[in-house]
Amino acid sequence: MKRKPISPKLLIRHKWKTKIFALLLVGFCFSTFLLMEAQYSRIGASSIFPLFVQKPKIAFLFLARNRLPLDLVWDEFFQGENENRFSIYVHSRPGFLLNRLTTRSNYFLNRQINNSIQIYWGEASMIQAEIILLQHALMDPSNERFAFLSDSCIPLYNFSYTYDYIMSTSTSFVDSFADTKEGRYNPKMDPVIPVNHWRKGSQWVILTRKHAEMIVKDDVVFPMFQQHCQRKSLPEFWRDRPTPVDNSKEHNCIPDEHYVATFLAHKGLEGEITRRSLTHTSWDISSKQGRERQGWHPVTYKLADATPMLVQSIKDIDNIYYETEYRREWCTSKGKPSPCFLFARKFTRPAAMRLLNMSALGVSKDTRSYSFAR
Repeated sequence: MKRKPISPKLLIRHKWKTKIFALLLVGFCFSTFLLMEAQYSRIGASSIFPLFVQKPKIAFLFLARNRLPLDLVWDEFFQGENENRFSIYVHSRPGFLLNRLTTRSNYFLNRQINNSIQIYWGEASMIQAEIILLQHALMDPSNERFAFLSDSCIPLYNFSYTYDYIMSTSTSFVDSFADTKEGRYNPKMDPVIPVNHWRKGSQWVILTRKHAEMIVKDDVVFPMFQQHCQRKSLPEFWRDRPTPVDNSKEHNCIPDEHYVATFLAHKGLEGEITRRSLTHTSWDISSKQGRERQGWHPVTYKLADATPMLVQSIKDIDNIYYETEYRREWCTSKGKPSPCFLFARKFTRPAAMRLLNMSALGVSKDTRSYSFAR
């Protein structure tokens, strides 16, 4: 029996169906491949990429006159640590360079900022220098904490302990207490800064990124400090300033002792801070000078003072009492009792190097011996 010939129209229709089916099959296979590739990529990323995730960094912000006399102490502190956990910025006098002639630590080479200013003690220029340091450090999105340190500060513990301590909380560490001393607060600041927002504390703070960003954008509190917060004119400074007619009417305001704590109180952010400094300073309250002069300059530890017992006595401090608020601050870390301080000042170079050679600081990783000479 003869088969009927297939009409041309049916043949063309059959070919189109075959092509469409083939295209659909190719599309299905390609889609399946993409889906499998995406799943594989997610699995691969979850197992490989965490090894390269950038850890939050601590920005160490040094305020120095010129060179860093304790650079070798800090060299030991940073030694062996991966720089993905810290960064260093130094504010020195304008024009000063950290090079092979001015520092023996590779960690500090070329770490000076290029737009530093001349700082005058007891004036708002100190705050301005701190803001400049923050501006530079905020350029690195990995910097999550910002620790201010002086050129006479020493670390009391190794880097890992220090890092874990600072990063264990989401708060800033800001020494902050109500200041009731007559003459500190200038009524001209009111109503921009009311007296109930006025605070005092150490300038050696450690800030979260949120608080650092707010400070560099501050166009309210800082201008008031520039205008109305200045040190009292003392005879030793009259060479630099005109002799006041009646200095008893002057407000003895040291800007860096008030600015950060007052700024955060003014912004209603005291609930976001741990109200203490991590830097120990000993003040000479036995001075025979007048009360207004007491506490202006901290005790400086020299070679003869540098002993393991001194360091241990600082490490043993586990609480701080604030007389003006009748408040005792018990120091904790990760919810457990802990030492109050991670750093200490003021140490001369011979004193700090002696402690380093004696392995009293807990930062040395070898037995090298260093000279006390500059």
